[in-house]
Amino acid sequence: MRQKVEIVNIDTQVQYLKGVGPKLGEALRKRGVSTVGDLLSWFPRAYEDRRAARSISTLEPGQIVSFLARIVQVRSLNLGRSHRKIYEVVVADGSGRVSCKYFRVPYKGYFERFQPHQEVRVSGKAQLYRGRLELHHPDIVLVGENEEQEDELIPLYTETEGLRPGKLRRIIGAAIDKVILHPEKPESQIDETLPQWILQKYNLIPRKEALKLIHQPPPHSGNEYIEFKAPAQKRIIFEEFFWLELHLASVRAGVKQEAAPAFSKKQSYVDRLLSQLPFQLTGAQQRAFFDIASDLQRPHPMHRLVQGDVGSGKTMVALMSAVYAVENGYQVALMVPTEILAEQHFKNAQKFLKSLGIKVGLLTGQLKLSEHRQVCEQLASGEIQICVGTHALIQKEVDFKNLGLVIVDEQHRFGVAQRQELKAKGASHFLVMTATPIPRTLAMTVYGDLDVSIIDELPPGRQPILTRKAFENKRPKVMAFVRDQLKAGRQAYVVYPLVEESDKMDLKNAVTEYENLQAEFPEYRLGLLHGKMKPAEKEAVMREFRDGNIDMLVATTVIEVGVDVPNANIMVIEHAERFGLSQLHQLRGRVGRGQHKSYCVLLLGYAVSEDGTKRAEIMEQSTDGFKIAEADLEMRGPGEFLGTRQSGLPGFKMANLVRDVKILQDARQA
Repeated sequence: MRQKVEIVNIDTQVQYLKGVGPKLGEALRKRGVSTVGDLLSWFPRAYEDRRAARSISTLEPGQIVSFLARIVQVRSLNLGRSHRKIYEVVVADGSGRVSCKYFRVPYKGYFERFQPHQEVRVSGKAQLYRGRLELHHPDIVLVGENEEQEDELIPLYTETEGLRPGKLRRIIGAAIDKVILHPEKPESQIDETLPQWILQKYNLIPRKEALKLIHQPPPHSGNEYIEFKAPAQKRIIFEEFFWLELHLASVRAGVKQEAAPAFSKKQSYVDRLLSQLPFQLTGAQQRAFFDIASDLQRPHPMHRLVQGDVGSGKTMVALMSAVYAVENGYQVALMVPTEILAEQHFKNAQKFLKSLGIKVGLLTGQLKLSEHRQVCEQLASGEIQICVGTHALIQKEVDFKNLGLVIVDEQHRFGVAQRQELKAKGASHFLVMTATPIPRTLAMTVYGDLDVSIIDELPPGRQPILTRKAFENKRPKVMAFVRDQLKAGRQAYVVYPLVEESDKMDLKNAVTEYENLQAEFPEYRLGLLHGKMKPAEKEAVMREFRDGNIDMLVATTVIEVGVDVPNANIMVIEHAERFGLSQLHQLRGRVGRGQHKSYCVLLLGYAVSEDGTKRAEIMEQSTDGFKIAEADLEMRGPGEFLGTRQSGLPGFKMANLVRDVKILQDARQA
């Protein structure tokens, strides 16, 4: 027997709401909607404007559109050898016809509803695909399937199996009626979550009013709802940012309450290091080191992130910071993600610091037991002043005499727990270096517990990388150019998006193409590098390539964070449309590290989307990592840009760090 709920409030289980029940309640729970409050916080992803009648002939790429049409054809298409299906619904009106394509089924039974000659309303984004206008994953609703007026602004929600859009809107309407319009008791009402003075200062409407209007826009609303600029949306966006900023401020305040040794202002070691350099620091390098030195002179721990584009000179800033710590009597741990990078940093540090009399050590998993023991003894005695290493640095048997500064290179490869383990060894100050440019607004949110410095200038003399896109039919010409570079004594990268034959995507893969390229370039030495290889195997291949024993390296994206190979001057990226902008830029940064003119060729497959072509064009036009990051962020949105939720990005329900940057600034000030 179904339990009766006397009073509905925001904490009531959603299954007890009129029109839901146990079965639908379970489907909603799987989507993270357990209570009435959760339901009201399930915000529309977009709005469909039914007020302006459109015809197919007037559709333009990039527009969010809604139009009436009739179904001409419903079919599924097989994608070559991959056995993957595309579903297509072709619709037409008096002015023309258009294809609606789906690369996955929205929910079970979605396509079974559709038959030729049915009248439907189609809503979605028009885009060009291989020169033809199409809609990908639009909402298609049978005319008469729901009860909304034809001249309304209709909220669109993320698809959920077993729950049609009209039904969901009616359920949300029932929730609004129970807890906003006609609450049965005072405790049923929605509480205000922001102080009154903030509402007044930033001209924000009450929370319960905002929740109603977001789900039920008033009649004759303008485009502000479609653009997410309505007062109701602004209120919720502000609130999401406000609570995030409050949390980050609390974290930062906690760090500032901790004690740490303050360094002296004397920097004679740093001055001596700079005097022997064969180049001048850029202004951005000087500013970054000034930030670091200022932090270290305070009696609180430094938690700073230095962002720099590929080849911007972050390593020198790290060395200056390490030397400054040594001059103040502290040891430094420089932690990097791979053994080969550790070797590279170790050799660099030795080269620059030998004349200063600073002893540099190397600690990796590849050391012999006797060598490992010796390094540990010298760390414990304080003989080694700067130690470069991998995860081996956080092993239990590794003790420092007086660890004062930890520098972590490529922070996204190390977790918070590993940082804590280094802190337990006595480190007070943390410096994080990353070559993945993230726009400043996003960096301040993602790395909320870190202060941010940006190195946005490249040292003079860096070879510009000429980037060009080409389609698959130009591959023979591209490979002939690669052969010319190899003949001239250079080395090449050829990058693929997949490791082995996939039943999901019909793309070239690194293993098969490695074999094909061996047949195509029999006179040259080829190497293969991919993520499924054991770490030691990967390191061995990279060493061979670095030492000039491999002419062409066939690889997947495992070379993104890599080693300096100054002789490698050309990179060919196959199926470049499958990579994100920032990923393409990181890959391209593997070339252009020596004195030779360098090239990057983006080979595009035949089935290239509008976005895939646009990414290739942006790469052709710019080598600035921060500009590319901004463009990538705009195209993909913050969540996808950073690579899933584990990136540290908060799970905003409505706020968008690109679109809503002005509201974020207000919330930060509040």
